[in-house]
Amino acid sequence: MTADPVAPTVVAPPVLTREWIAARIHAGAAPPGDLPQYRHPPDRTPVEAAVLVPLVNRDTGITVMLTQRTAHLHDHAGQISFPGGRVDLGDVDRIDTALREAAEETGLPRERVDILGLLPEYDVMSGFRVTPVVGWIEPPVSFVPDPFEVADVFEVPLAFLLDPAHHLKQSRQVDDTLRHWYAMPWEGRHIWGATAGMLHSLYRILTP
Repeated sequence: MTADPVAPTVVAPPVLTREWIAARIHAGAAPPGDLPQYRHPPDRTPVEAAVLVPLVNRDTGITVMLTQRTAHLHDHAGQISFPGGRVDLGDVDRIDTALREAAEETGLPRERVDILGLLPEYDVMSGFRVTPVVGWIEPPVSFVPDPFEVADVFEVPLAFLLDPAHHLKQSRQVDDTLRHWYAMPWEGRHIWGATAGMLHSLYRILTP
């Protein structure tokens, strides 16, 4: 008698809740990515900075809030980024930096943000070493961007950003070195570089 075929085991995708995301972040560092990440040389002292990675719990699903920088800024003009900036002497820690900068750039009150944890530090060729701080926001919430620094505030579905099919690999020769980065185009916007790299890090942490 022939045995009935065994049905393949189907693993359901995780339910993305605040508690589950926080647990994954606190479980440890992300596994290595496919692309080599830029690291500051030993003789270079990086400028310490922090950004807020805001997860907004919308009725239609979790979104990630991002900003588009104004075109006249000295650093990363016109690029899409998380709210954030360099560490000030009065900041208590990197979380304090991220919350202060988010309030200054987008009008997001710090008391509306529940901190879920920190992503691995990310070195940027412009000289910064960035600590990404993941925060959870329950609506209703509105943003009032600083017109000097922020041209636009918008949100991207987290599900889109966690789909590896949207993580494009790009590269370019810079001086004598071939630089690599991720890009995640979304509705005519070009999310790339450090911002896409930190989102890819979040993807690796949240992907079992």
